[in-house]
Amino acid sequence: MSLVMPTPDFSVIARRSEIVAALRTIVSGEGVIDSPAELRVYESDGLTAYRQPPMVVVLPETTAQVSAILRWCHAEGVKVVPRGSGTSLSGGALPLADAVLLGLGKFKRILEIDYSDRLVIAQPGVTNLAITRAVEGNGFYYAPDPSSQIACSIGGNVAENSGGVHCLKYGLTTNNILGVELVMMDGEIVRLGGRQLDPAGLDLLGVVVGSEGLLGVVTEVTLRILPTPETARAVLIGFASVEEAGKCVADVIAGGIIPAGMEMMDRPAIHAAEAFVNVGYPLDVEALLIVELDGPEAECDFLIGEVERIALADGAVSCRISRDESERLAFWAGRKAAFPAVGRLSPDYYCMDGTIPRRRLPEVLQRMNALSLQYGLGVANVFHAGDGNLHPLILYDANVPGELDRAEAFGSDILRLCVEVGGVLTGEHGVGVEKRDLMPVMYSEIDLAHQQRVKCAFDPKLLLNPGKVFPTLHRCAELGRVHVHHGRLPHADLPRF
Repeated sequence: MSLVMPTPDFSVIARRSEIVAALRTIVSGEGVIDSPAELRVYESDGLTAYRQPPMVVVLPETTAQVSAILRWCHAEGVKVVPRGSGTSLSGGALPLADAVLLGLGKFKRILEIDYSDRLVIAQPGVTNLAITRAVEGNGFYYAPDPSSQIACSIGGNVAENSGGVHCLKYGLTTNNILGVELVMMDGEIVRLGGRQLDPAGLDLLGVVVGSEGLLGVVTEVTLRILPTPETARAVLIGFASVEEAGKCVADVIAGGIIPAGMEMMDRPAIHAAEAFVNVGYPLDVEALLIVELDGPEAECDFLIGEVERIALADGAVSCRISRDESERLAFWAGRKAAFPAVGRLSPDYYCMDGTIPRRRLPEVLQRMNALSLQYGLGVANVFHAGDGNLHPLILYDANVPGELDRAEAFGSDILRLCVEVGGVLTGEHGVGVEKRDLMPVMYSEIDLAHQQRVKCAFDPKLLLNPGKVFPTLHRCAELGRVHVHHGRLPHADLPRF
């Protein structure tokens, strides 16, 4: 394996029995896991190519317990890796051999629903889909909807700034979060944001969303919910080439139309999804766009017509508009099931995540096909076309010597290509360990040093989720003087960088 993690602190590992005993004074019963067989459950997240059993797992049930755990670990110099549902695809929750894995799966209650203020307050272990299920009877929903929404947790969504098929119009997690309760590494409990859209002061909430567990542990989330649109209709558009489909994406957005969702799949993904869910996808096309419009019925009808007109001008060979709600949901069922469906094409696949300018889609897809031939590995493309967030699935067999290494090299070249054309290394999966060593491709040493200063302000001892995001993590003293007030972080005396 090419992944290199920090050398474990064997002096900490030698204290394992002491650490387990201390954790059991805070979380009793089955809340502390230390048997080798049970620890294997936590050895990886959704990026299963990388595995490392944790030293010990602790499963608190209250914010007070989280605070006590972090306070003890901070005082004793013990590292902590926060973990939600473990669906991360970047290795963000990969354990360390000398760290406590802090699982938040027992934080699974919805605490408040306020329809007047259009918000839900939930614990971080609540699944994404459970938020919508809780409010849909009153005509509301939660907009961010990752493909893993049935399993991924709201806390994990905050950590990775997750998106989903409707992020084009309604934004990522950061656009739909109003506030969080955060436990600092020293055990202090703080609140960022609140119940309003635009709180006063520095945007520390914006810093925490997408911080991948490096700054604190989220124990409560206030989310914005939206009224369910009056009408929603989807259209399936087939193209004879992925380049034509890519051009259609750019032309629809250039035409002033912002669909609720705009997804694209290529031939391998189309065939895999159709065999998996049998929703009637066309099998004689090279690329398929799913475009959804929502809002007043008259507006939807007009915009569907405009999208169809643009698609036909760009060479579309088929166009099918959903006739009712069940058919619209069926169109999306295939897209939502595309990731597991592609698992039928190959023993293993490596799910990538990079974002590019929409206008570069045709070029990037062509060059990606060339890379597929160069590495001798297939690739199925499923992605959020509207905002240029690519999810190439590189097909390989881990049992064949060298194939995983080739898959990793192929993936690195895709991400380098994204940056080359003016994009970024990630759209919603995060950096984790997967893209960590590629950070210098996108950021200068000065950029990375400034980012690490933020880490130092929240976690001066660098104990939270080390080994992730930064290719080289400097000691805080090496980065120059950082003024940190260790009182109440979000209030009067804020860190100055």
